[in-house]
Amino acid sequence: MGLLEDIRADLTEAMKAKDKLTVSTLRLVVAAVQEAEVAGASSTTLDDEQVQKVIAAQAKRRVEAAEAFEQGDRAEKAADERAELAVLKRYLPEQMDESALVEIVERVLAEGGHSTMADMGQVMKAVNEQVAGRAEGRTVADLVKSRLS
Repeated sequence: MGLLEDIRADLTEAMKAKDKLTVSTLRLVVAAVQEAEVAGASSTTLDDEQVQKVIAAQAKRRVEAAEAFEQGDRAEKAADERAELAVLKRYLPEQMDESALVEIVERVLAEGGHSTMADMGQVMKAVNEQVAGRAEGRTVADLVKSRLS
């Protein structure tokens, strides 16, 4: 059973349990996946990795929205966004701890001989290939910047 099928099964269970938060969040995920399938030219169905990328994008939107609501003194809305984020995290890979991430960045810098900010793009590409969605892009970028500057 693929990830999208798991999400649809969980959506059905959430409907039966009358869990409004999970139902609305998973419906948005299914809609986003369907939108990505329609927009994609190569294939009509997404594989699990592509579905995870769609979910990760949805999670990133929730984080950004929560931050924006907090800055606008809308704590209740920020809490709603964080609750939706918690539902989305169930379908994302476990996030790496910072020490493992630092180790990967240090290894990429040493192996590639990168030492200046001009190398940022190459380092980010190499690190992101190894991290494969297990760390937030902003965290990786901040870590790489701190090591290169």
